[in-house]
Amino acid sequence: MIGENQEEARLLNTAIIKSKENVIDTTFEKRLYDTCQKPAMRALGFAISQLSEMENISRDQAALQIVELVRDLDDSWKDYLIMEGIGIVKEKLKDYSH
Repeated sequence: MIGENQEEARLLNTAIIKSKENVIDTTFEKRLYDTCQKPAMRALGFAISQLSEMENISRDQAALQIVELVRDLDDSWKDYLIMEGIGIVKEKLKDYSH
């Protein structure tokens, strides 16, 4: 799969993994606990139950659909904001070139 650049790929992959170790927030367990205690989590539980009943699917499937929906929304907004930013930069570059 890696081919002729096997050693370089191994080195870069190792470096990428090691670089992630430095940015891991070790308080994730507390943050996860605190997040799960919020009222929004209870509301999500109600939404999961309602979607499960409405679509006649398992609660697991309903939870997955909700997570995928939120990720799709988040990704769409990220793309929109990136495109807006690119548009602004292009306009500024156009202004500077005149």
